Amino acid sequence: MTHTNGMLKEGALSGKTIIVTGGGTGLGKSMAAYFAELGAGITICSRKMDVLEKTAQEIEAQTNQKVLPVACDVREYEQVENVIEQTKAAFGGVSALLNNAAGNFISPTERLSHRAFDTVIDIVLRGSYNFTLALGKDWIQNKLGGNILNIVTTYAWTGSGYVVPSAASKAGVLAMTRSLAVEWAKYGIRSNAIAPGPFPTEGAWSRLLPGDMKKKFDPSQKVPVGRVGEHQELANLAAYLMSDFSAYINGEVITIDGGEWLKGAGEFNQLDAVPDELWDAMEMGRKKSGSKLKMMWLYLKGMRKMK
Repeated sequence: MTHTNGMLKEGALSGKTIIVTGGGTGLGKSMAAYFAELGAGITICSRKMDVLEKTAQEIEAQTNQKVLPVACDVREYEQVENVIEQTKAAFGGVSALLNNAAGNFISPTERLSHRAFDTVIDIVLRGSYNFTLALGKDWIQNKLGGNILNIVTTYAWTGSGYVVPSAASKAGVLAMTRSLAVEWAKYGIRSNAIAPGPFPTEGAWSRLLPGDMKKKFDPSQKVPVGRVGEHQELANLAAYLMSDFSAYINGEVITIDGGEWLKGAGEFNQLDAVPDELWDAMEMGRKKSGSKLKMMWLYLKGMRKMK
């Protein structure tokens, strides 16, 4: 057995139904797939129905568990209620919620418009409290217990330059996690969070770090254990917190980052080295293409020239 193997025993989540926001791709998809492997019924939601349907088919084929795809903009409360109602209709109820949907901009704060702030805060903070409030009301009204797991980040408690909307939003989600852990425990509702470090998704890091930049800016160099995280490691932790094995854990945020934040709190603070001219080029690239990947590519290209 290694850290890339599933941790829990077969059937550890049998009888549970879990809603996973942002579950169509990336880490959300990996966690949803492992929940299903352990016997849970899964609803995945995001704004792109075609992506959700493909992911649902893949997970069902791998696990023989039902996966319900529901298109939803987490910023819209009525759409959130629709996800919950569809999940109840398909599975008979909802056992747990994984608030995983997120958005971010990497930019000097003074260059962001108020709309950019709104976008990140609405997805991360509003989206999380929309689902949490809607499900919490349903659980309490029907005298049912529940389990809420929020994905935050280590800069939720340290803050970080150049990702201020995300830092503010994640800090709000963390405060909500701890507050509701106390307030709603009497209803049988637990609330916890995970703060992941670098967990690359397929293809993303090779696009962000072209050519020899991958070695120069290898994110594993910031991690004391000398590597980035494997998706299964995060899925293992999330599944444990979703399971009854963690019944006495409430109000906690668990960091899984190989010691990264202890080595250098403020994940994006190193961007102080970027000159104004390069920020101009990055901003033009973002406005022209809307691509965060292109922004980072321009940044890394500029850093190479400065060396």
